[in-house]
Amino acid sequence: MIRVLIALWQIFTNPAFYKLTLTAATPLIFASLGGVFSETTGVVNIALEGIMLMAAFWSVVFTAWTGNPWLGVLFAVLVGVGMAWLHAWASIKWRGNQIVSGTALILLAQGVTGFLMEPIFGRPGQTDIVGRIPEVRIPFLMKNRFLAQSIGELSPMIYMAFASVFIAWFIIYKTKLGLRMRAVGENPEAADTLGVNVYAVRYFGVLMSGVMAALGGAFLSIGEVGNFREFMTGGRGFIALAAMIVGNWNPIGAMWASLMFGFSEALANQLQSSPILKVASTTKPLFNMFPFIVTLVVIAGFIGKTRPPAADGIPYEK
Repeated sequence: MIRVLIALWQIFTNPAFYKLTLTAATPLIFASLGGVFSETTGVVNIALEGIMLMAAFWSVVFTAWTGNPWLGVLFAVLVGVGMAWLHAWASIKWRGNQIVSGTALILLAQGVTGFLMEPIFGRPGQTDIVGRIPEVRIPFLMKNRFLAQSIGELSPMIYMAFASVFIAWFIIYKTKLGLRMRAVGENPEAADTLGVNVYAVRYFGVLMSGVMAALGGAFLSIGEVGNFREFMTGGRGFIALAAMIVGNWNPIGAMWASLMFGFSEALANQLQSSPILKVASTTKPLFNMFPFIVTLVVIAGFIGKTRPPAADGIPYEK
């Protein structure tokens, strides 16, 4: 017990731990915002995991081809919008089962990325380092050692994630478009009688979810490590959905929930590498389960305390 407390003290006083927390939370923030956009308009999108995986893969492909990571991000967004459009087409136009459509896209992403690894990169499993987006240094934070090592030098995509939270909040709660999104998610029939194009609003919500999830996937590859490996999303799309639920379908709430899950992932990584605990290699996989255990516990505690949009998951027929 004393060893655990000492290890925790060392972790919490280490500025690198807080940088790791922000890094782990960033893809969750992007993807959870995607879930908020989609479900606010009444469309469940569990395909976030698949969109993130495809975006992570194609961002690396285009970075390798062009030598520019930002072009990789741009193409990843286009891929994300394309996958989101498939989900919208199946679930809005044809009123298909939204869970089945999302699951199909996840399986499609896993199959396509796994199949194309060898033809494009010459080997399965993992690509070579193709380059990543350089970190940005904030000069006035560099004067303090703790701040310099924790938040003084970060990927610009981390700042983009937090900026996206407030942009999403403003769109949903302070604009006419956001009012229509919330009306369509709560009562599409009433919105339709008032002249709101329910289908167009839902398409917008789903396509925006593709943009956000794609940014999260691109961050995982060229925003963080500079390469791609199979199944590198590791269930983060599902954790992002949990963050959205815990955040009560609100962008700011989803951000705080994502930070909590990012904190748990960073803590698990630091504990298993702690020299004081001397964690055996056979027990390290148990630490990798920690973020998912936290997700289950938190979701169980929040069941009944959050309320989704009334028409969430219900296809609309004019």
